[in-house]
Amino acid sequence: MTVSAQAGARGGPLVTTGRPGRARARLLAGVSRWLFIAPAVLFVAAFFGYPVVKNILMSFQDYTTRTFFTGEAPWVGFANYAQTFTSAVFATTLVNTALFTVGSIVAQFAIGLGLALFFRRNFPLGGFLRGLLLLPWLLPLIASSAVWKWMLDQDSGALNQFLGLFGVPSIPWLVSPSLALAAVIGVNIWLGIPFNTTILYSGLQSVPPELYEAASLDGATGVKAFRYVTWPSIRSVVSVVIVLGIVYTLKVVDIILGLTGGGPANSTQTLATNAYHQSFVNFEFGIGAAISNVLIVVSFVFAVVYISISRKAADE
Repeated sequence: MTVSAQAGARGGPLVTTGRPGRARARLLAGVSRWLFIAPAVLFVAAFFGYPVVKNILMSFQDYTTRTFFTGEAPWVGFANYAQTFTSAVFATTLVNTALFTVGSIVAQFAIGLGLALFFRRNFPLGGFLRGLLLLPWLLPLIASSAVWKWMLDQDSGALNQFLGLFGVPSIPWLVSPSLALAAVIGVNIWLGIPFNTTILYSGLQSVPPELYEAASLDGATGVKAFRYVTWPSIRSVVSVVIVLGIVYTLKVVDIILGLTGGGPANSTQTLATNAYHQSFVNFEFGIGAAISNVLIVVSFVFAVVYISISRKAADE
């Protein structure tokens, strides 16, 4: 018998302070928490969940411009995926996507880490230079690609004119099938360096100076300090940078379209640009959705593999 029940039995006032009150308080606390996160849940469901589900459904339908007028999108099963995998361009887009992603991520991370280590030192105008480094990241990608397209032009490009001062003949950066992909990767590296530098610099700032002082007493300086102190301390930050970089690079469309449009001869065509062309040039939205789903799966596999490797390395 609770205290309130005993008071009621003795003729005193009955006060309901027991388990029902605590349960009601917990219920109200749970409802209030859900009310706080409800806007975020609705936003994610409306702007991320629904497009993904709709894209999956479209990949199994014959979804074309006719559908917008008739409202009919016949169910075709895996026909869109079969057409995607048997396409002559699919193997090329896979190879280009792999080269574009790996080349961009490796160079962006290496240069970004080097710059982060450089800016970690205190020197005059260090903050100003870090601010300037963010400019490529802040510019609209279409504007950046337009400027780079002018700079890499074979006839009147600034880069070929500069190289011409040293007797180097004009190089067809964007019109040669053997050079176009390398040129596009170079531009994407330039655009991704600020992101890598900023995140890695923040990670380096969180490393306690006491660790370097203790390591120096044991003779760990320079490269050894980086290997045994810096790298283990920023490993989680590195994982975030790599995973986000992979996901971002796999879906790059605007830079490639602005520079080469996927050409010449599909030498810069990736899964992302191929999905764009199928959907908004050929108006085969079902096939474009199928390619987009393949890209989502590839992004997921990349992320899972890298995270598992990072966890194993951390456990060891």
